[in-house]
Amino acid sequence: MSPKITINEAINAFLESITLSRSENTARTYANAMNAFTQSLENSNITPTEFDISELSEDAITWFANYLKEYSPTTERLYLTAASRFYEYLAAERLIDPNLPRVRMLIRQRARRVGQRLPQFPRNHIETTIEYAINLASRPSEDEMERLRNLRNRAFIVTLADTGMRVHEACALRRGDIDWNEGKALIIGKGDQQAVIRFSRRTLRMLRDYLNARSVLDGDSGKPLASLPLFARHDKGAGKNIKPITTTTGRNIVAETIHSALGPQAKGSVTPHSFRHFFVTSVLHGSGGNLKLAQELARHKNISVTQRYAHLSDDELDQGYWEIFDHHG
Repeated sequence: MSPKITINEAINAFLESITLSRSENTARTYANAMNAFTQSLENSNITPTEFDISELSEDAITWFANYLKEYSPTTERLYLTAASRFYEYLAAERLIDPNLPRVRMLIRQRARRVGQRLPQFPRNHIETTIEYAINLASRPSEDEMERLRNLRNRAFIVTLADTGMRVHEACALRRGDIDWNEGKALIIGKGDQQAVIRFSRRTLRMLRDYLNARSVLDGDSGKPLASLPLFARHDKGAGKNIKPITTTTGRNIVAETIHSALGPQAKGSVTPHSFRHFFVTSVLHGSGGNLKLAQELARHKNISVTQRYAHLSDDELDQGYWEIFDHHG
């Protein structure tokens, strides 16, 4: 017979497993969720530090959902998801034998629907940033290392804008991943799924400019060219070694380019993910609103995600409005 364990001890063990397997942000969210879950139990006269885990029923989900009504719908759904994972953990560890289908049903019945938000980003800011990045190649450089950084950053920004790749996906690319004749690359994307990425002619041109500029370094590396990172570090720490940039460096490249192109007042208005939004809306605009094409190119698992982008811009709305009503003047 298993030793007795309190609800609180089970929660701590669950959170420890989350800390070991998930990101720091996710672990923090789960910890906040379970703190709220604990409070909802106490409000229902169940003291987690005293009650045995065997006394926890699926009804606690109902109490938790009611407790979360003062939270935003988005937070409510996040916290209920964490609670659902907690019940799954209890079942997997054989601490109790909960009715998991009932847990999921209670969440579906009681969770508020999260309002759909349109991705908000200033398109003109993205275009200005891209234009700035393209001109980096003609900027004077103090040394060869700075010239390589300018060429790399130009290629990196345009790659994000013209492929819809996520920052970590672009940072993980190797030279051999790209089929230069086809203008494609096969990557492992979100959810460990294989995906084909297509590169525009200008992206390929800027990548070639960058790789040609570092050809001596690549040749001196002693490694097969195909195995080398597509985007490499060019700093004193790396020296003449060809080392891949990290996702943090990729994000810093975007942040620094935005700051230089738009000034400090633009901080927060454009993020690395804004370039992915830009890509999807560009596909929709250029294809006459072809949702299926945009979904496939953006690699959205659910087309409802793509539909969030299928909206008219403010300029288009203004133009349509005045064309209809201006003649009344």
